[in-house]
Amino acid sequence: MPDRGGGPTGPRIRVGRPSRRVRTLLMTLGVLAVLAMAFVMFAGFWTDWLWYRSVHYSSVFTTTLWTKIGLFFVFGLLMAAAVGVNIWLAHRLRPPLSAMSMEQQSLDRYRMGIAPYKKWLLIGITALVGLIAGASAAGQWRTWLLWVNGVPFGQKDPQFHMDVSFFAFDLPWYRFLLGFGFAAAVLSLVAAALTHYLYGGLRITSPGARATAAATGHLSVLLGVFVSLKAIAYWLDRYGLAVKSSDFKATDNWTGLKYVDANAYLPAKTILFCIAVICALLFFATLWRRTWQLPVIGFGLMVLSAILIGGLYPAIVQKFQVQPNEQAKEAPYIEKNIEATRNAYGISGVKPESFKGEGKVDAGAKKKREDADTAANYRLNDPNIVSPTFQQLEQERSYYQFPKTLDVDRYNGQDTIVGLRELNVNKLDKRNWINDHFAYTHGYGMVAAKGTETKKGSKGAPAFTESGLPTNGSLGEYEQRIYYGEKTSQYSIVGGPQKELDYEEDGGGQKTYSYKGKSGVNLSNPINRAAYAVSFGEPQILYSGAIGEGSRILYNRTPKERVEAVAPWLTIDGDVYPTVVDGRIQWVVDAYTTSNGYPYASRTTLGDSTADSLSQADSQRTVIAQQNQVNYIRNSVKATVDAYTGDVKLYTWDEKDPVLKTWKKAFPGTVKDKSEIPPKLMDHLRYPQDMFKVQRELLTKYHVTDAGQFYNASDAWQVPNDPTKKDDSAVPPYYLSMKSPGQTQQQFSLTTTFTPNERPNLRAFMSVDADARSENYGKMQLLRVGGDVDGPEQVQNKLNSMAEVGNFVRDMKGADSDVLYGNLLTVPLDDGFLYVEPVYVQGRKSAYPLLKKVAVSYGTETAFADSLKDGLDQVFGADGGTKPPADDGGDTTKPPSTNDPTVQDALDDAQKAFEDGESAMKDNDWKAYGEAQDRLQEALQRAEDASAKAAKKSDKGSDKGADKNAGKNGDQAADKGAKDPGADKAD
Repeated sequence: MPDRGGGPTGPRIRVGRPSRRVRTLLMTLGVLAVLAMAFVMFAGFWTDWLWYRSVHYSSVFTTTLWTKIGLFFVFGLLMAAAVGVNIWLAHRLRPPLSAMSMEQQSLDRYRMGIAPYKKWLLIGITALVGLIAGASAAGQWRTWLLWVNGVPFGQKDPQFHMDVSFFAFDLPWYRFLLGFGFAAAVLSLVAAALTHYLYGGLRITSPGARATAAATGHLSVLLGVFVSLKAIAYWLDRYGLAVKSSDFKATDNWTGLKYVDANAYLPAKTILFCIAVICALLFFATLWRRTWQLPVIGFGLMVLSAILIGGLYPAIVQKFQVQPNEQAKEAPYIEKNIEATRNAYGISGVKPESFKGEGKVDAGAKKKREDADTAANYRLNDPNIVSPTFQQLEQERSYYQFPKTLDVDRYNGQDTIVGLRELNVNKLDKRNWINDHFAYTHGYGMVAAKGTETKKGSKGAPAFTESGLPTNGSLGEYEQRIYYGEKTSQYSIVGGPQKELDYEEDGGGQKTYSYKGKSGVNLSNPINRAAYAVSFGEPQILYSGAIGEGSRILYNRTPKERVEAVAPWLTIDGDVYPTVVDGRIQWVVDAYTTSNGYPYASRTTLGDSTADSLSQADSQRTVIAQQNQVNYIRNSVKATVDAYTGDVKLYTWDEKDPVLKTWKKAFPGTVKDKSEIPPKLMDHLRYPQDMFKVQRELLTKYHVTDAGQFYNASDAWQVPNDPTKKDDSAVPPYYLSMKSPGQTQQQFSLTTTFTPNERPNLRAFMSVDADARSENYGKMQLLRVGGDVDGPEQVQNKLNSMAEVGNFVRDMKGADSDVLYGNLLTVPLDDGFLYVEPVYVQGRKSAYPLLKKVAVSYGTETAFADSLKDGLDQVFGADGGTKPPADDGGDTTKPPSTNDPTVQDALDDAQKAFEDGESAMKDNDWKAYGEAQDRLQEALQRAEDASAKAAKKSDKGSDKGADKNAGKNGDQAADKGAKDPGADKAD
């Protein structure tokens, strides 16, 4: 009878399988875990699909997805088959085991151990290498689409006389195939060799032959395949010389063949190709000869030839033929590089024009004074300075914000500073999930101001043409709600049972709103809610009562994100700007097609060539894919993003660009024709900044077309540093309506200056017609300046050394204010250049700067005046005639006494206004704070006027000129502070 437990020995512990209940529970948990992981992966895929469908670019998603899947499976299976077949073949060719040596006895343990699992081991190895190879191939989807859809450039390279499309579209794909072939050959060779060794086909220590005939033949064929691929590599390397980057004295980023490449490396590659083919045939011949002797000799000769012909011979040519007369030897290749580079970057038509540049105020001053009024719309409101002023005067609520750098556009024929009042949830008084994602969902309205003037009686505030909440003014009626913007990074859920805050009224009431657009993804479907809950890591999306019928989730809300997502083959410009077109706010996004395979064209790194003082201060103005190295670029697409609906539209801009034609073949229907651009949108399109910055960086060297001059770098230029900044950052280009030499009317332009390398004087001025409606859109004018003409930094230093500036800076510091220098504009005027710079003052406890002075310089004359008109009058003469002589009398730099009752009263009022402002800030009463700031600025202005009046009285009582030198010496400290314009900038 079986022991059922009990008795003196106690119960018996039975060890066996878990109970059915436990097994069921474990199986259920396992299934749930697998399903959970599968749903997480599914959620990412599903939400992506839903988003692309919501923006009507599902074809981009499917084309990209199927291309990746196809490449993954094709190349994954090829790699798995190559490795798997060679392992199977090596196993099948194993010799019958006979007398066992010590080596074979050791290996026998491994053979016995894996014998039961051979099939699964083979499947595992092949699956692993297949997955890795497939994943790598899927990442080449762009290369595949370019190759299969490539269109000809219609241009041939100067060395091989092949269409540029071969180098841009075909060669990258061939190189990928070659790399894949090498990987497959090496992995197959290693796997076959290990299998032969494991099963006795290869012997290391055993007596007798080291390899069986079968192993010899198998491995020889694999080595023959490897050497054949090497032969193909040598042949492709010949073409690769046309797009190879190398060091060269003439330029840091040389691309293309040099003398040694064309006369040493090119024939060497051809010879090595022939040797490799012969060597490969010798390896294949072992199938019949069954000996390694000839293949090994051939392989050794190939290696020796690679060292002697591919390495030593070119070095000898470089040393003894090129270096003794490098300039003459390299001249033909430099010419090819210059021509290709200028074509690739769209600067082939830019030719320097001689321009005197040495403007003088003489008997013709009256005409120059008249010409100065119409030479340009001088932008006194610097979009890089006045954002805090917009913020203070037009923010309206603490949770709104303007961009750090505003934009320049054109409305009613006038240069206009514009900015959107976007939402900033970080400034909400109460942060929670409902407020962040349901209640506060959008910004409100565009604010615009004249670029050329300030508001009368405002002491330097911008003259707004569109303001208020809701805004009203010159823009007319338009949809003011901003659901998509540069600062909108969080997701929002709209259109459901939870009402949104539209805007707060001045009386304290709130307007609510429910989104009416069709943007975003519908969350009524529980599967969609679950997918987004997983993707966003927010479980409340799944069960929140704030989500119901009609709820839609908005995300990927910045214009750059949306355009990059629907057109992942484009490079996005750093400066996205808003416009009002047909009653809607539309973001305009400039986009580029680029290539790294234009033969002979020197490469540039986008992040480096587009960096300037603005992009360094504002990360949102940096170009996307800034680390990419390119040697071909075109502004081929203009894109728009609707600020309310988020709709993305891509329009063809450069209809001749072969790269764009190729991508349009790959993604048909995604880019609209140029003819479909709305007429009113065309009024706001402009030449893009980043394209211009790349071109100006290239033109610092490639304005030279003579090979000898290019080689010597005797006329190399540089983009000058921004004179208004302390760091060594490049001056940004400026949009400005101006007359270029030879023009009879102003044209909206993008301008920049050049100085000689390591020199501060002006060498050239460049402008491009930036008006998309102009017949000459994109035409560049490069004015080359001869002689010693002051550059931007010299003009700024000359300004800072003026006694009036020293007085002004000292007085402002005494009033606890900072001096901010605006954009130093350069405008060609007759035979010289007119410099105009607005100067702002910001109290250190104040929230925004105000325009107080305008600096004007022409030739040797410089003025520091209260207005542009006064500055021009001082430079060219108040009556439009000869400039009056400077008054040398009196000590105009001596500070007036602050004990003067008028000055003291004004300072007392300023102190009272400051204290009122501080109190209002603590109470979050921004209206009272703004009024206090206005009173503070008005009091400071009265103090300044009273100080000037007291100084003038003091001067009348002294002998003219007696204390001139003493006054200058006494103010050296103040002048020294003014010489660094960046030192007084607000943080």
